[in-house]
Amino acid sequence: MWESANYTIEVSQVPSPSSQVVGVELEETVYRKVCRIDHGEPGFCVIHLGSDIESQALRGFQVILKNQLARIHRERVAKDFVCWSAGRFDQQESTKLHRDGGPNESLLVLGYEPSEVRSQLAMADFSKCAVDLGITPAEVLERFNPMFMPGEEKLSPYTTALTSFDPARPQIVVINNSVAALGSGSLQGVLHTATIPSPLPHHRRVINSMMLASVPLGTAPQVSEEALRDFVTTQDVKRRY
Repeated sequence: MWESANYTIEVSQVPSPSSQVVGVELEETVYRKVCRIDHGEPGFCVIHLGSDIESQALRGFQVILKNQLARIHRERVAKDFVCWSAGRFDQQESTKLHRDGGPNESLLVLGYEPSEVRSQLAMADFSKCAVDLGITPAEVLERFNPMFMPGEEKLSPYTTALTSFDPARPQIVVINNSVAALGSGSLQGVLHTATIPSPLPHHRRVINSMMLASVPLGTAPQVSEEALRDFVTTQDVKRRY
């Protein structure tokens, strides 16, 4: 559906860990492309970072981006983005199109570390499919379960392969993970999938994963500031099979 120019963002300089902003133009662009309330934007983006960025700097960038997206969200719609979960894992198993479990309005901020493990990502605009069918996104998942071939085929016209995604370089993929019906300013989500043609048991494919929930102002996050600092500094990586 979407050309790579519509969802790819190039970042020439990554802010220092002590910085509180990623760059006004960048954060505004990410918010516009991802935090959509209709179907005029992709609902996802791929942020290319410099090849020399280290793991902790990548994770620190994710936290700064989270804070700036939350600030914009508060200013635009008087709601907040709070961290619902944060963790690191090595995933070398292909997945079907799906949304991660979580609040009905949520984002995924996924920091991919460079890896020799080849992988391809794709997104499916099940929210747009729902509008075209005259049903809700939740009903799309119920009636056309993408875990099975008929559902996958139903979503095929709404699917975008992320051709700019390069597993050999550090990058951040931000995904609108919502499952909300169109209207009243509700975030319009997409499904995502990863294909790993040839897993490499002696190599790692590290994903630093954050889920952000869109919540009323004053809602406490599920991940404390201390836990978020640990997310940035820890060396631990869980293996997903």
